[in-house]
Amino acid sequence: MNVLIVFAHPEPRSFGRALLDRGVRTLQDCGHDVVVSDLYAMNFNPVASGADFVERRFPDALQYDREQKQASQQRSFAPDIQAELDKLLWSDLLILQGPLWWFSVPAIMKGWIDRVFANGTVYGGGGMRFDNGGLKGRKAMLAMTTGCVSGMVEPDGLLGDKDVILWHLHHGTFGYSGLATLPPFLAWSIHYTDEAQRNAYLDAYEQRLREIEHVPALPSHPLADFGPDWRLKPGIEPRTAGHRRSKERG
Repeated sequence: MNVLIVFAHPEPRSFGRALLDRGVRTLQDCGHDVVVSDLYAMNFNPVASGADFVERRFPDALQYDREQKQASQQRSFAPDIQAELDKLLWSDLLILQGPLWWFSVPAIMKGWIDRVFANGTVYGGGGMRFDNGGLKGRKAMLAMTTGCVSGMVEPDGLLGDKDVILWHLHHGTFGYSGLATLPPFLAWSIHYTDEAQRNAYLDAYEQRLREIEHVPALPSHPLADFGPDWRLKPGIEPRTAGHRRSKERG
């Protein structure tokens, strides 16, 4: 299996780096091919702009998604984007690894998503989304470290249910592009743990990755579950963290 790990942490001596190193060794030991995009080490530019395209379809006013579509057809992305797109399309499994910051990924990783998950390649016209997305047949997983304890992200926790917190990434990024979303790996409250607990997290991550080919994906909805009004059809029960039956529809 080909594995792309996109890693975002500004401190090279962090626990996140230790988690990355253990993950790479484990995957390689299991016979997988691994490529790492270390965004801070690469000084990856997270800012989307007109410079992302070597030629422009609409030179007078930037229409970023439409320029992405043109660049997908013409292979006219800036070299840094094309390099990351090539890695993404090579991979069978994408792992986004970094700290949970403000209920999401670090800005540099969000910029990687914005620039690399391109219209015309990852999603686009003709219904190229969700189970017909450009990355269908591949898998994705979040591997995150946190500053909070696990009880804070239970359904009745201070910060709310972790499945709701991560739904925009699981459903809105992975799912929308056709990726089968695996359950996240979360290492809790790293600043407040001792060495024994950090080693336990490393061992648990290794075990997860050794079994990664057999981990079932999270529940999702195919496009066929939705009607022409873009809402769940009658009789289809919601099965993701972000879907609910509205009161007026029952």
